[in-house]
Amino acid sequence: MYIIDKNIENEIIIKKSRFITKLYYIDNIDEVDNIINNLKKEYKKCTHICYAYIINGKEKAVDDGEPSGTAGRPILNVIQKKSVTNILAVVIRYFGGIKLGAGGLVRAYTSSTSDAFKLVNLIEKTQN
Repeated sequence: MYIIDKNIENEIIIKKSRFITKLYYIDNIDEVDNIINNLKKEYKKCTHICYAYIINGKEKAVDDGEPSGTAGRPILNVIQKKSVTNILAVVIRYFGGIKLGAGGLVRAYTSSTSDAFKLVNLIEKTQN
C-alpha cells in the first residue's frame, strides 16, 4: 500500500463542466466530515461534491446527487488501482450546461482523479 506525499488540487474542464479534484492525506475517518463541510462552505455554488476514501481498510464512495455509481465509485476505483490508503479524493463539479450521460460522467470523474494523481508521489506505507 502507498500514501500520497502531499495534498494537491487539480482542475479539468469537460464539455464546459469544471471538475476540481483535491487529494488529501488523512489519518482518520473523522477528518472526512470536516473537510467535506469546509468544501461545501468554500464552493457554495458548485453542483456536486463527490468523493471517495480509503483509510485503515475502510472505504466509501459518495455520488452527491450524480446518478448512482457515476461519480464516487469511479473515484474509488482510481484509488484502488493505485493501491493508496489514508486518502480522501474529492471532485467538485460545476455543471456547464451540457449533460454528459452516465458513461461520460464515469469517464470525467475517472479522468479528473487520475490526472490529480499525476501531481503526487506515492510513498510506500510502512506498517506501524
